[in-house]
Amino acid sequence: MTTATSSQLEQDARALHSHPEHQVRPSEIAIGVIIGRTSEFFDFFVYAIASVLVFPTLIFPYLDRITATLWSFALFPLAFIARPIGTQIFMALDRRYGRGTKLTLALFLLGTSTVLVSFLPGYATIGGTSAILLALFRIGQGIALGGAWDGLPSLLALNAPEKHRGWWAMVPQLGAPMGLIVASGLFAFFVSVLPPEDFLSWGWRYPFFVAFALNVVALFARLRIVVTPEYTELFKSRELTASRVTVTVKAQWRNIVIGAFAPLASFALFHMVTVFPLSWVALYTRESIARFLAIEMLGGMVGVGAIVLSGVLADRIGRRSVLGYTAAGIAAFSGFAPQLLGAGSAGEVLFMVMGFILLGLSFGQSSGAVTNNFPKRARYTGAALTSDLAWLFGAGFAPLAALALTQTFGLVAAGGYLLSGALGTLVALGLNVELARRLD
Repeated sequence: MTTATSSQLEQDARALHSHPEHQVRPSEIAIGVIIGRTSEFFDFFVYAIASVLVFPTLIFPYLDRITATLWSFALFPLAFIARPIGTQIFMALDRRYGRGTKLTLALFLLGTSTVLVSFLPGYATIGGTSAILLALFRIGQGIALGGAWDGLPSLLALNAPEKHRGWWAMVPQLGAPMGLIVASGLFAFFVSVLPPEDFLSWGWRYPFFVAFALNVVALFARLRIVVTPEYTELFKSRELTASRVTVTVKAQWRNIVIGAFAPLASFALFHMVTVFPLSWVALYTRESIARFLAIEMLGGMVGVGAIVLSGVLADRIGRRSVLGYTAAGIAAFSGFAPQLLGAGSAGEVLFMVMGFILLGLSFGQSSGAVTNNFPKRARYTGAALTSDLAWLFGAGFAPLAALALTQTFGLVAAGGYLLSGALGTLVALGLNVELARRLD
């Protein structure tokens, strides 16, 4: 059934290009990338917001709020741990059945895993089994994201004019703040219009339903590009084909490790300005959740602008310089960011705006660091593995680590995790001369 559906979708995508007026233009690669990344990040942010507002009460009602949230955050990294496994599984499918089939299966798994969360019974209904099911759905998300790598960011980077590679490197990253804006907006709406008991009973489930619909749109937008003859040939001519994961790791382990640590600062900051501050407001203040979600939407808009700016700066001073300067800025930010978060409403807005400016500038070029650190023959698989590891080490444990540090040592200690990511980036950029040369 799945194979037939995949084949039909690919046939529909190819049929669309049988008409001259529907031929893919180069700019449409960028549109496909943005739609795809927005869909993926929407899925992840819907889960992330629910891990603060819903799961502690639904899954762990027998624990106090802080402990319940810590357990909820303990399930959060499972997707990042499963992601490299998904990459290995789906790269094998790519080699055997093609990129279209691989992408179709991955996005259906991602959408299904996300929408299944919406049907999750709580602890009051099935006891501890609810936590086990949530963990399985979270692992499903991670495996799917490992397979959702389509090579389009690498194709963009390889085909971009040399003087504009920084601009094209930032295009895939626009999906992150856009996904956050949509997810935060949906939750803000339901939190504000529903009584708490209705929100916890059924209101929170609707954003998860939306995820599947977005994935279908994203799937066709990406298939429309990756299965067309001209782009299939372009992938092959650029040697953007799936290599064996074990062979790639053996030959490119040094580049994979360095590439994973080079964007660590931005990946560590990623959840420190999205998931963690929401948990702080929910647990330690009496402020309106809907209001803070609106602030996150504002931060996402600032992030979009900062990502675009990163492309301009990277083409003027080099991507390595942008990554280095922003890592230093993130290190400095880690020293006073927690105090801003604990300084009331004005401090929260300042924390989010400054955080998203730094995030946009650094995250906007993180895909460039991943892509250009590999030879052509290993770029498709190597870029996917590097991204997986960067997310795992930089972002996967950020909400749990930050909240645990805050609970034990106070809010100021949360900056320690952020500082470690910034130092990781600076060390990676400083030690790897080859990476420095290629990024510039």
